[in-house]
Amino acid sequence: MSIGEMLAATVPMARTLNLQFGDVTAERAEVTLPDQAEYHNHVGGPHAGAMFTLAESASGAIVLAAFGDQLSRAVPLAVSAEIAYKKLAMGQVKAVATLGRPVADVVAELDEGKRPEFPVAIEIRREDGAVTGEMTVIWTLRPNK
Repeated sequence: MSIGEMLAATVPMARTLNLQFGDVTAERAEVTLPDQAEYHNHVGGPHAGAMFTLAESASGAIVLAAFGDQLSRAVPLAVSAEIAYKKLAMGQVKAVATLGRPVADVVAELDEGKRPEFPVAIEIRREDGAVTGEMTVIWTLRPNK
């Protein structure tokens, strides 16, 4: 099962928005929100909440790709998120997430018994390539008790 299939199976909101998971690695994750009238805002583009969910889902995909092998000993949790809407988004939009710390550094902190935190940066782009939003999600790996 791919990470996209796993997220679609376990995260109802990803299914609700019909998110499409593209390339997902420990370094980069791409997720697309199709253009769907039922999730439009008052100006005919994707609703801010749908774009937030798109970007947060891309961050979750990269976290699973990077730290999926740690799930037996830690739970990934979003600690905080900040989003900036830069330009009007219309039509289909794609979120591209990148991990903000080396995987080995985060795992080393976990090995030391710490609860590591790390940022994931996400850009939301229109089909013409224009950046319509930027988001940062701070994640943690909470060690199992």
